[in-house]
Amino acid sequence: MPTRRDFLFVLGALAAPLAAFGQARACRIGFLAAGSASTRFYDGFRQGMRELGYVEPANCVLEQRFANGNYERLPGLAADLVRARVDAIVAGAPPSVHAAHKATATIPIVLVAVPDPVGEGFAASLSRPGGNITGLSTIVTDVSTKHLELLRAAVPKLARVAVLINPNNSADALILEQINGAAYAAGIKVLALEAGSAGRIEPAFAAMTRGRAGALIVAADDMFDVQRGQIAKLALARRLPSIFANREMTEAGGLMSYGQDLVEHYRRAATYVDKILKGAKAGELPIEQPTLLEFVINRRTAKALGLAIPKELLLRADRVID
Repeated sequence: MPTRRDFLFVLGALAAPLAAFGQARACRIGFLAAGSASTRFYDGFRQGMRELGYVEPANCVLEQRFANGNYERLPGLAADLVRARVDAIVAGAPPSVHAAHKATATIPIVLVAVPDPVGEGFAASLSRPGGNITGLSTIVTDVSTKHLELLRAAVPKLARVAVLINPNNSADALILEQINGAAYAAGIKVLALEAGSAGRIEPAFAAMTRGRAGALIVAADDMFDVQRGQIAKLALARRLPSIFANREMTEAGGLMSYGQDLVEHYRRAATYVDKILKGAKAGELPIEQPTLLEFVINRRTAKALGLAIPKELLLRADRVID
């Protein structure tokens, strides 16, 4: 028959791991984004962390810093994360990664949605990045020629296409370069318009009208994501069929999108954070390249534009918004 001494021994054994858990330091992860907290695909990172057992605030603290489309704020926000002594920093898109890279050479950085990590100077190679950076690249530059192809299929006799870029995002210059090459081969004139702030978006659309653009490609950019409602509204008002790199822009009223599922992209970033917290060195983790792409069409927007989307495009779409 168990004695009181046996009971106290069992109770102590059960209490020991609970006490150890309570004393253990919760990991502190920095999250730096040029966009806004309202951008849905950032939620993918939180989802990924939960799936791996990191729950706020029990064993994980997420220090979030958003520039809300104002890239000039990024260096200060990155420095703030360094002062917070985070264990790792997740940085989305080139402007955020540049800011984090300048702020620290020791804290591991997990980059997300960067088209050319090697060309940007973040990594020595994709297979062995070196330094304190690893993560997930994006193929927005590669799919930009596909954007032109899809617009040509949706808009018969397309002769002039506007391309909206942010001059503060180095990736957008690469996107424009790819589009220029494909457009030249197809005999299409490109009107490149810059908008480095929200206040420059409407004047850019006015220039598209003056330039007689027949359609619009919006380069992937966090500031444009923040202003997606304004951009979609202006494109519709000026009768411009538009295409984007992510479906959130199409859900906001754009005509089409072709690119990565960014929610999944950010969810995958959590696996890198998990490996780093378990002792892996960032510079020894290969940078992952995406393989899954999605094509979304907003048929409501097509109807508002008076545009009949070809049946073959509708059949190719992963999702049609009615």
